[in-house]
Amino acid sequence: MNLKELSKLIGMSQTTVSRALNGYPEVSEKTRTLVQAAAVEHNYQPNTRAQGLATGKSKMIGYVLPMSSQHEMLNPIFGDFLAGAAQTYSQKGYASTLSLTDNDKEAEAYRDLHAKGSVDGVVLQAPRLDDPRIKMLKELRLPFVVHGRVPGDLDYPYVDVNNQRAFHHATEFLLDLGHQRIALINGNEHLDFAQRRRAGYEAALADNGINIDSSLMFADEMTEDFGYRTMSKLLEGDNPPTAALISSLIMAIGARWAIEEKGLRLGKDFSIVIHDDDLSYLKNGGTIPVFTATRSSVREAGRLCADILIDFIENPSLQPQSQILEADLIVGKSTGPYQG
Repeated sequence: MNLKELSKLIGMSQTTVSRALNGYPEVSEKTRTLVQAAAVEHNYQPNTRAQGLATGKSKMIGYVLPMSSQHEMLNPIFGDFLAGAAQTYSQKGYASTLSLTDNDKEAEAYRDLHAKGSVDGVVLQAPRLDDPRIKMLKELRLPFVVHGRVPGDLDYPYVDVNNQRAFHHATEFLLDLGHQRIALINGNEHLDFAQRRRAGYEAALADNGINIDSSLMFADEMTEDFGYRTMSKLLEGDNPPTAALISSLIMAIGARWAIEEKGLRLGKDFSIVIHDDDLSYLKNGGTIPVFTATRSSVREAGRLCADILIDFIENPSLQPQSQILEADLIVGKSTGPYQG
């Protein structure tokens, strides 16, 4: 159904219907409510390009994806994040656009989107410890939200998981099971989330009087191959760990292969706790999870980022909003008491 058909159906002019749907203040609340209800009932989807011409806004949200293969944005988690955000965009009359760029031209891509008026705002993924994009976007006055956060002055909107608390809790869970030599297989530690997970792991060990052993800590891009190679190396050592924290389900799949190749039983001879992003197409088992996990839905994070960003675009006077999600510890088949 188009605008003309909807207007004829409810007996109003196209101008009135358009203004009611776009929030013009001169439209009465009664008329706005009637038009919005009719739009929902008849599944009317506004033309975002036409809305942009009328309001001076593009109704587009931008994502800039570096083409480097060594980048967390290119792992499958991004697809679920974008799916969650798309639900909000659809409900609020927005769409999204992806800009692919070389790693060293990322800043140029953001400036180009802003200069052309191609987007009303952008979502920053995988923030680094000292991320120059945040300062740049503030200077451009281009609305943005960060999926994650960086240390320091947090005067910008973001959605993040409490990664430090999650991995502190997970480490204590393994310690309570009697494990003392616990490895950490982490994501790239130039990214903030990985630093916070390591901090939680180290703090839990220190709180329980366990010496921190750097030979048990590894960090790289979160792939099956990295999980497999790292676990193989750990198990070949003279004093191997009996448990590990692993920063993604994808890496844990590789680690499990290495454990089984050594003839060890997961959850009996070796215990694993992972971080599970609750991916819609790569589930951590069924009713009983395969892996014990700190779980937080990346799809929900996408939805929240979209809500925060659109609220700010439509209400520029708002103070920066943020939300920190707590991860649930879900006990699965991959953990058990230390066997000695």
